Amino acid sequence: MTTFALSGCGSLSSGSGGGNGATTPAATSASAAPTSSAPATASHPATATPAPAKTHQPVTMPAGGPVPGGFAAASVTFVSTQEAFVLGTAPCSHAPCTSIVRTLDRGASWRGLPAPVVPLGQSQGTGGAAVWGIRFADPAHGFVFGTGLWETTDGGEHWAAVTGPGASIVSLEVIDHQLLALTVVCQPQNGCAQEGVLMRRPLAGGSWYEVAQVANAHTIATQAGVAAVVDGTNVLVTADGGLTYSTHATPCTTQGVAYASSVAVTGTSGLALLCSGGAAAGSVEKTVYVSGDLGAHWTKAGLPARGGDPFGIAAGTPSQLVVAAASGASWLYYSGDSAAKWGTAYVSGDGGLGFNDLGFTSATDGVVVHGPALNDNNQDGRPGQLLLTSDGGASWHRVQF
Repeated sequence: MTTFALSGCGSLSSGSGGGNGATTPAATSASAAPTSSAPATASHPATATPAPAKTHQPVTMPAGGPVPGGFAAASVTFVSTQEAFVLGTAPCSHAPCTSIVRTLDRGASWRGLPAPVVPLGQSQGTGGAAVWGIRFADPAHGFVFGTGLWETTDGGEHWAAVTGPGASIVSLEVIDHQLLALTVVCQPQNGCAQEGVLMRRPLAGGSWYEVAQVANAHTIATQAGVAAVVDGTNVLVTADGGLTYSTHATPCTTQGVAYASSVAVTGTSGLALLCSGGAAAGSVEKTVYVSGDLGAHWTKAGLPARGGDPFGIAAGTPSQLVVAAASGASWLYYSGDSAAKWGTAYVSGDGGLGFNDLGFTSATDGVVVHGPALNDNNQDGRPGQLLLTSDGGASWHRVQF
């Protein structure tokens, strides 16, 4: 997959990976003018001329080299059940220490690859260029994102800075030959704005276009050709890579009581919504709602355990769901019966280091980064571990780099 990513503003995440877009029309057209400010509820015909598709020559994939000693993961993207790229960092004598590793056998072995010469960091860091996420559309064509955007078309052998959508990119996904980016304005020490903008660009290249302005959004969830984003008390859904979209109200509308936290796409017409509220002493009430019509109607499904602040929700199928949370520890909660009953699939008494890029490549194969590295050279000594599941999220195991 490309994976599921974020909680917070660009560093800790839970979202989703892109696939081929479905053809189901959405109700609202996104603006086609570059960086327009049309409201999400308006309808606008597409007027821009699509960028011509690039002709890609056969790519010889880089052989790679040794994995850097002490490598700690920050972000992961799968392009199949076996092949993945991981962005991270390792101790080095000459900064930046950003590194990328690749596996062709689902983590049994790894090779190091070149990375953009940009420090690993956080969106609300100390200023200057920084990266924190990675997504690949296929084994050759990939992106590293953060305060800017870097692109490769030869499997990571070479990287080039390309025009980004503006502001910090907190979530990036590939779907239906489009590149979707969720951007927010972030300032050093002051964090990120609550309002963000969902942008799109043809995967082959070209101008960026505003899809919609969104509130309190952290990740783009994708699966089965559908992408979804929490927009305050609503969910924005697109089935054509952001060319058109629909917005539906959620049942969670009260801050501090029950408010939409994150969304997962469970199929071509399915969504799962995580709502949270009632925080007290490291516990938060969590409620999962499900929809079989992409958010037009919702049904209350179940209650994951209260332990931890919610990081996100992901699902390989409508019946198997995973919720990530962290406070005094880090938890992955699992339901195998469409969110009716929940148990703990993974717990780490790590003081609440959290997760990034919780997502599924297939109905059974999933991935998450535990305790992701947050700065260059991993100065905080975070574990940056990669966890995999092969049973839909019921159990998780760590892979070694």
